[in-house]
Amino acid sequence: MKSVFFVARLVVFWFFVLLFVALLLANSPPLRYKDTAPMFVLIIFITLVMVVTSAVTHLRRVRLIAGHLDDSTMGNRQRRQIEIPLEAGEAFDLLDAAIRELPRSEDVESARDSLQIRAKVQRPKAYGTNPFERLDPSLWFGHVRNQIFATVTPREGSGSVTLICEPEAGAWTDWFRVDDGTNLENAEAITRAITRRIAEKRRQEQRRATQTENEKERTVARLNLLHAQVEPHFLYNTLASAQYLTRTDPLQADHMLGHLIHYLRHSLPQRDDALSLLGDELERTRAYLEIMRLRMGPRLSLQIDVPDALRAIAMPPMMLQTLVENAIKHGLEPKPGGGTVWILARRDDNTVSITVADDGRGFSDASGGTGIGLKNVRERLRLIYGTDASLSVVGNAPEGVAATITLPLRSETTEHAS
Repeated sequence: MKSVFFVARLVVFWFFVLLFVALLLANSPPLRYKDTAPMFVLIIFITLVMVVTSAVTHLRRVRLIAGHLDDSTMGNRQRRQIEIPLEAGEAFDLLDAAIRELPRSEDVESARDSLQIRAKVQRPKAYGTNPFERLDPSLWFGHVRNQIFATVTPREGSGSVTLICEPEAGAWTDWFRVDDGTNLENAEAITRAITRRIAEKRRQEQRRATQTENEKERTVARLNLLHAQVEPHFLYNTLASAQYLTRTDPLQADHMLGHLIHYLRHSLPQRDDALSLLGDELERTRAYLEIMRLRMGPRLSLQIDVPDALRAIAMPPMMLQTLVENAIKHGLEPKPGGGTVWILARRDDNTVSITVADDGRGFSDASGGTGIGLKNVRERLRLIYGTDASLSVVGNAPEGVAATITLPLRSETTEHAS
């Protein structure tokens, strides 16, 4: 019914226009009505046939493009409201790119500050040229262009696009001519381009999120592996020593097992991927050193200089003990008289430095940081802090080695908040 009314509207307006022109010409002095009436009737008939043909062709093409016919698709002027789930600036850039990609678009005027775009689009001849096109009334006003006016209205977290596609002619021309669905085609093309670009943006975000999640999982897995590598192998030796002492010196065996329990109490609750506190790491390391004292006797001494204010500093677990193990294994155990292990911590602006030094024989070839333990420490620092943390190993005067871990200043509260 709407289609019939659309065709009838064009026919009625053309009929009255042609009738008016015919009456004017018939009453002009050079012409006589009875001689020209049949010719005018024929011209009016042919013109109305062409009008009907043009209107039906327009409706057919609109149906092919939109898949249906209704008030919003049958006219020559198309208005669309498109909600883009992006910030207004991003929505404007996306809309601008979609309009510029239209075939035959020209004279694009883009005003980013006011979030509006104007453009002209050459109107294609949908069905090419034919020998009777001069009889088509829709072409009597010339083959005009289409035009596009689009604005973006900022919303909270999104942009609302108002898209208007219309002929480059006054609205009154809609009563006399059709656009063969070209403005609907432009509106559909822009809508598709926006949808495609949003979908592509979402896919990219999903790929980045997946990649980030995979990298995080690989990092956690790598950290877990590295953490597993620094699990104290001395446990086996400690248990063997405790078993031996139960037969030879039960009191010493009791002391050793007590220190081992204290050590495990500070070790087992810690998650593999969580940071520990410098205070907890000191307690774990002190328990480890007490066990080593029972094995090494007076050959091992310990000095700790860590301010109480720094004991809440966050650091990777087992890292301090790794440096202490290296100091004992490579520095003090090979030295006949043993020696001392120093543990110091100092704050410098937004970093904290934790140093483990000894006065033993040094690391020999490993002093340059090529040992497995030191490689492990460096890799864990890189995975957790990136370039914000470092490990340096230098000679300790007059003898021995000093290993220093430099970390960004993070407290227990900061870690839980992050």
